[in-house]
Amino acid sequence: MSEIDISLEIWRQKDSLASGVFETYSLQRISTDMSFLEMLDVLNEQLTREGKDPVAFDHDCREGICGMCGAVVNGIAHGPEPETTLCQLHMRHFKSGDTIVIEPFRSRVFLPIKDLMVDRSGFDRIIQAGGYVSVNTGGTPDANAIPVPSTTAELAMDAAACIGCGACVASCPNGAAMLFTGAKIAQLSLLPQGQQERKERALSMVAAMDNEGFGNCTNERECETVCPKGISIRNIARMNSEYFKASFFS
Repeated sequence: MSEIDISLEIWRQKDSLASGVFETYSLQRISTDMSFLEMLDVLNEQLTREGKDPVAFDHDCREGICGMCGAVVNGIAHGPEPETTLCQLHMRHFKSGDTIVIEPFRSRVFLPIKDLMVDRSGFDRIIQAGGYVSVNTGGTPDANAIPVPSTTAELAMDAAACIGCGACVASCPNGAAMLFTGAKIAQLSLLPQGQQERKERALSMVAAMDNEGFGNCTNERECETVCPKGISIRNIARMNSEYFKASFFS
C-alpha cells in the first residue's frame, strides 16, 4: 500500500450570505487506495479532533450512482479522471507533495449552502415539470410486452445514465442545464411508454429550465467532457428537435 502527503486548498463558506475563502490543510500518510471522499473524511476527523468545523460536502451512495457528490478539483468538475464521479476518484491519481484545490460547483442557479455544498434543487423542479410517465399500467407488465428496437433501447439507456449531478452546469461557461434536460427528454421520447406526453414534456421541461435561470448552450462541449456518465451532446440536439416539433406541430 502506497501513501502520500498532500496539501489541500478548500473553499470554506459558512452559509449562502457569508463571504467564502480558501483555507489550506495538510494531510500525511494518505493511502492511495482511498477514494477522494474517504480522504475528506480523514480531513474532517482531523479537524474535529482539533475542535474545528469539518468541511461540509454532499455524498450518499459513494458508488457513482446517486449523483449527490460533486466538487471542482483542480479546476475540473469531479476531478481529472474522465467519466468518473468524485466518490469514485481515488487518491492514486495524485502524487505526494501535490496541492489539491477543491471548490464547489459554481453557477448562478446553484446557490451555495455551506463549504462544498450547493443547492441543486433546480434539477428537481425540471424533472417535476415533465420528466416522468404518468400512465396507468395496472400490474407489472412482462419485460418484452412492448418490443423496442435494440438501437433505440441503447440510445434511451445512454440518455438514462444521467445521474443529475450538475457537473455539466458547473463546467458550462453559460451555466446551461441543457445536457441534463436533453438527456431526460431524449430518454422518454425514444421509448413507447413516453409517447403519450411527448410534446407536453418537451415544452414544460424546457420552460422549467428557463424559469430556473440556467443559461443557453453555445456548443462549448465542456458539459460532455466532464460528464461522469459520458452523456453525449447529441441529446441536446434531440431536445431541440423535440421542442421545435412540439412548438410548431402540436
